[in-house]
Amino acid sequence: MIGHETAPVTTGTTGRDEVFQVEEHGIDPIPDAERHGSAKDVFWLWFGSNLTFTYVINGALAVAFGLSFWQATAVVVIGGLSFLAIGAAGLSGVRTGTATLVISRAAFGVRGNWPAGLLNWIVSIGYTVVNTVVGTLALEAFFADLGWHGGHLARALALAVTLTLTFAVALWGHATVQFAERWMAYVLAVGFAALLVLVLPGADTSAPSAAPGAAGWSIAFVVMLAGPFSYVPMPADYTRYLPRATSLKAVTLSGGLGGFLSSVALGVAGVAAATQVDMTDAVAGTESLLPGWFQPLFLALVLGGSVTNSIITLYSSSLNLQVLGIPWSRARAIVISAAVTAVGSLGALFLTDFTTSLLSFLSLLIIVFAPWGGVFLADMVLRRCVYDSAALHAREGGAYWYRSGWHPAGMTALLSGLLFSALTCDSELWTGPLVAPLGGADLTLLGAVVSALVYVLLAGRTVAPARGA
Repeated sequence: MIGHETAPVTTGTTGRDEVFQVEEHGIDPIPDAERHGSAKDVFWLWFGSNLTFTYVINGALAVAFGLSFWQATAVVVIGGLSFLAIGAAGLSGVRTGTATLVISRAAFGVRGNWPAGLLNWIVSIGYTVVNTVVGTLALEAFFADLGWHGGHLARALALAVTLTLTFAVALWGHATVQFAERWMAYVLAVGFAALLVLVLPGADTSAPSAAPGAAGWSIAFVVMLAGPFSYVPMPADYTRYLPRATSLKAVTLSGGLGGFLSSVALGVAGVAAATQVDMTDAVAGTESLLPGWFQPLFLALVLGGSVTNSIITLYSSSLNLQVLGIPWSRARAIVISAAVTAVGSLGALFLTDFTTSLLSFLSLLIIVFAPWGGVFLADMVLRRCVYDSAALHAREGGAYWYRSGWHPAGMTALLSGLLFSALTCDSELWTGPLVAPLGGADLTLLGAVVSALVYVLLAGRTVAPARGA
């Protein structure tokens, strides 16, 4: 029932967060005695999980919107800097020892937090499906390079392999996720660095014949920033095991640097590729620029990057289900997410119009998550990351119950930002009425700024660090 969370679930009397052992904790607070690791773990988490071909596609899209090589590169760099906000959002996990979507109850109320939690689970599964499809197609192409053109059988096997790699790591849990992201990052970083070296020298750095205009610039920024913004409901999931004494500055910089390096490097590769070939099919376009000996390795990179990104979204989705009230352990809850991902991937792979519809739907949800992120981050700053842990996990009552489980300031700020984003959004499924008067500019992401400002105005005098926490 909305607002009535089940008691935190564990499967044993003591926690266990070891590599290749099923993690026993879920959204319950991690005790100080079981905390471990350092800020550098956050670097590898965000560095490894963002070594994904998606950023190559994003960089290519910036050029398709009319930007020159240098203009598109500037957008890629600015987009990468937004990972500092993702790193900062992890501070709340260090302080509370619990997941981001539990902490956001402080901003929206226990019941007010539920709708966004449901949407976030849908988004997590959606992006997991997209990454799974990309990885599956890359593995299928790899099979073809080896001489096996197995049709539906080859595609089904590729899907099974991709899902198994993702599900196994996410099922084991936090420690295995951290371990896998680090070691896969070592391999993927070398491979993608080679890709950048092969693609960059041929880039056309001349200016386009026509300026991109406000529409081109704004849509390029939306595409580049949508990825980092989609992570806002996740960072504490991966910092909740860090000792309370961990430097908050180090967590911010480590997370920000990790995401920045990988997203910018791959984004620039996409920009460079798009100035040389048609990137309508980004995988095929990029592959055409590579020597024959590197092409099978390139397909392996696409598969590996898809898996590293899917791992964290699938893992967080299991915590998300506990936030929504599923009375199961994290390990059991992830089976639901994995099953839905499998069904969605089958649809995307064998119903060609499904993928396009899914991507359009996911892009539209930035209308919700930009304002949500603005409120959450503003609330975190006002509280200085100091929360009442018991109130965060209370079924009813407590400091974050507000008015029948809803925080008026948080919900008003969210709706204000959502209204602004909806009025200024330009997507395939919805075009806001203010887009044309603004010259085609898409200002969706500014909904985060609007919601943050409204929240500070409404709650600035009442929201403060929890006493005695």
